[in-house]
Amino acid sequence: MATRADVQRFRASFRGEVIQPGDASYDDARKVWNGMIDKHPAIIARCATESDVATAVQFASTHDLLVAVRGGAHNVAGFGTCDGGIVIDLSAMKGTQVDVRGCTVRAKGGLTWGDLDRVTQENGLATTGGLVSGTGIAGFTLGGGIGWLMRKYGLALDNLLSVKIVTADGRRLTASGKENADLFWGVRGGGGNLGVVTEFMYRLHPVGPMVFGGALFHPVEKAKDLLRFYREWVRSLPDELTTMVAFLTAPPAPFIPQHLQGTPMIAVAMCYTGEVGHAESLVNPLRDFAPASVDLLGSVPYTALQGMFDAGAPKGILSYWKTEYLRSLDDNAINVLVEHATKMSVPFTQVHIHHVEGAVSRVDGDSTAFGHRDEPFILNIVGMWMDAGETERNTTWARSFAQAVHPYSTGTVYLNFLGQEGEGRIRAAYGERKYARLLELKKLYDPNNLFRLNQNINPSA
Repeated sequence: MATRADVQRFRASFRGEVIQPGDASYDDARKVWNGMIDKHPAIIARCATESDVATAVQFASTHDLLVAVRGGAHNVAGFGTCDGGIVIDLSAMKGTQVDVRGCTVRAKGGLTWGDLDRVTQENGLATTGGLVSGTGIAGFTLGGGIGWLMRKYGLALDNLLSVKIVTADGRRLTASGKENADLFWGVRGGGGNLGVVTEFMYRLHPVGPMVFGGALFHPVEKAKDLLRFYREWVRSLPDELTTMVAFLTAPPAPFIPQHLQGTPMIAVAMCYTGEVGHAESLVNPLRDFAPASVDLLGSVPYTALQGMFDAGAPKGILSYWKTEYLRSLDDNAINVLVEHATKMSVPFTQVHIHHVEGAVSRVDGDSTAFGHRDEPFILNIVGMWMDAGETERNTTWARSFAQAVHPYSTGTVYLNFLGQEGEGRIRAAYGERKYARLLELKKLYDPNNLFRLNQNINPSA
């Protein structure tokens, strides 16, 4: 363990900010997005440079400190903090470099999707990003990265061209298809197991600044009929249209009629990246099947669409999620989904059904560590509440829901929605063959499991 003198020497070698208990900024700095997580690290190393990251990694290794790595701190499992160890905090590393002609961007590891989208949208460009703008690009990308552009342009990690990474021994490496290719394979889906990624180079695409998107809201009583129609409708959709079904409580917002505010609803949210006129023709069958109580579809800034769910996920909210890939939306699955979704608490809890396929399913499955590209739907049971007295009720509901829907799942899981659920679920995120390959990479790049606060692949397992 590190002595006070050790920490003072560390401070002297560190360009960023070193925060410890007793410092004025400590209580705020130690908090992460999920209010269920309340931990007290001994040191928060808020890095300013890649050199700072390497210095922090070496310090942690030398003094056998528990390491948490933080980008946007939005991970539901709360891996961006720890008790008694060191948080390597990249949140101050916000630099970007856009190559408009080459359609690429270099993005530092502390950026959120709101940060990055604002920069790339200045030139009408984007890459697949998160559905909440405060989500960090780092954890989101390393675990997969589903978003509004995925059916057209693939996952966030499918758009990675290279990364800069600090490994457990303090080396600063570049990984790409041509350099350290094995490491590049592993970080694209392997989460934070192989090192601290300090910079991402993404491929950009012409998107926005205006796109067609928004949501159609219906009373939850229509849920079964709507889901039956939805499962057939999405089969006809082009890659340009990405959709998601959400069970939610109508917010007290100006765009919701007062008599509907606070009532349970089902919404179909979407983003279309082609010509607006074509989008209308694609959506009309959905509108004709069940005229919406609230129709918010239309031309909208891409950045606004990216922040559409922000108000429902404030920092500090208590969060407990469960997730499954669904084989299909057959009638039995729909019955279970509706039965349990309509029992959710209000007002923040939601249930999301993401339609994937498209470009995601056409990427060579062996080209990245990310698993299970062929499943059509991802279910995310998003338990969120503000009153700690409601914790037991909400967590019990989410677990019961997940248990009931499991027979209709593929048995696999999307890594970024996974809580702390054990090795079996982590293996299910990859499949045994990819897990075995990641295990060999873990033994090579982090044999002592310095980076273990993640969906961990234990080299000594």
